[in-house]
Amino acid sequence: MAAKNQTGKAAAQAASKVLRDGRTSKESKTAAGSALSQTPSRRRGK
Repeated sequence: MAAKNQTGKAAAQAASKVLRDGRTSKESKTAAGSALSQTPSRRRGK
């Protein structure tokens, strides 16, 4: 069964900075993308 852990706000912000920085390695960007894919949805129900 899959874990239901989600990335917290601070970690998501740090991951976003890594992805926007052109000086980070491919491995860092892969890890940051993985962290962001595990963030809670920002969609609002109407």
